[in-house]
Amino acid sequence: MVEKKNALAIVVSEKPLEKTMAAMMLATTAAASGMEANVYFTFWGLDALKKGFSPKLKGLMSVGTGMMNKKMKKLGIATWPELLEMAQASGVNLYACNTTAKLFDYKKEDLLDGVKIVGAAQFLKLAAEASVQLFIG
Repeated sequence: MVEKKNALAIVVSEKPLEKTMAAMMLATTAAASGMEANVYFTFWGLDALKKGFSPKLKGLMSVGTGMMNKKMKKLGIATWPELLEMAQASGVNLYACNTTAKLFDYKKEDLLDGVKIVGAAQFLKLAAEASVQLFIG
């Protein structure tokens, strides 16, 4: 049996604002609480790690993304770029799925600086050791 450590492992498989923001909020909170935080982006979730990506609310709600961003800013809630910056500054490990990167023809230079491209087996090892595992899809 694998000994658990004080760590969080999250898999993100979609790119809407409500999913990407939830993952980053949990990861930054975990890091601020002294936990190791690892977030693995796969399939459409991998778009969130592309340079210049701007998440939108899902489906018909996407028209309200601008209003949601304005309200978040008014309430002092970090925007997506700010949250990513905070995550990286606080030591959150961001991982891109190697298979998805190949499938979508993404190169390392397409992704944010500091993102590690790894295979599922490598991330599963991290997740198996983590005391908390989440799937946001």
